[in-house]
Amino acid sequence: MIAEATFIEELKHPTTRDRAFSVLIDKYQKRLYWHIRKIVMIHEDADDVLQNTFIKVYKGLTNFKQESNIHTWMYRIAHNEAITFIRKRQKRLQINSEEMNTQILTDLRADVYFNGDEIEYKLQQALLELPEKQRTVFQMKYYDDLKFKEISEILATSEGALKASFHHATKKIQTYLTQ
Repeated sequence: MIAEATFIEELKHPTTRDRAFSVLIDKYQKRLYWHIRKIVMIHEDADDVLQNTFIKVYKGLTNFKQESNIHTWMYRIAHNEAITFIRKRQKRLQINSEEMNTQILTDLRADVYFNGDEIEYKLQQALLELPEKQRTVFQMKYYDDLKFKEISEILATSEGALKASFHHATKKIQTYLTQ
C-alpha cells in the first residue's frame, strides 16, 4: 500500500474516496472481522458489527486527524462497536453479564460457523470468565498479535497496565484450563 498519508488523502478526496475505501476494506476486512468475532462470538453478529464499523469509518474519514495509524483508529471503532453491540443485546434481553456470557456460549455452540473443537470451546469459556478489560487485552495480544503499544493506542490505556492485564488474564486462563 502507498504511504499512509497519501492514502488517507485519497480516502478524503471526493474523486478517489470510493476506490481508496475499497482498498481499505480489502486490506482490513478480515482482521477487523476476527477482532469483532472474538468479542461477539457469532458469525452473523460479527458481520453486522463489521458493516456498522465500516459505515462509521467511511462517515468519519473526513474528521480523521491522523493522530494514530488508520488501522489503530479502525480497530478502536470496531472494538467500540462490538462492545456496544454486546451491551445493547444484554439490555434488550434484560440479563446481567453472567447470564449474557452463558447466552453467548449457548449461541456459540449452535453457530454453524464455529468450527472449534472442545479445547477451543473451553478457551472461550475461560475468556468469558475474565473481566472485560483482561479479556480484551488477551484477545488483542493473543489472537490479533498486536503489540502492547498498538493496544495502548486503541484502548487509550498505558502499556504497563495492559501488560499487567495480559499477565493476569494468562494466569487465570491457565488455571481455568487446568482445573
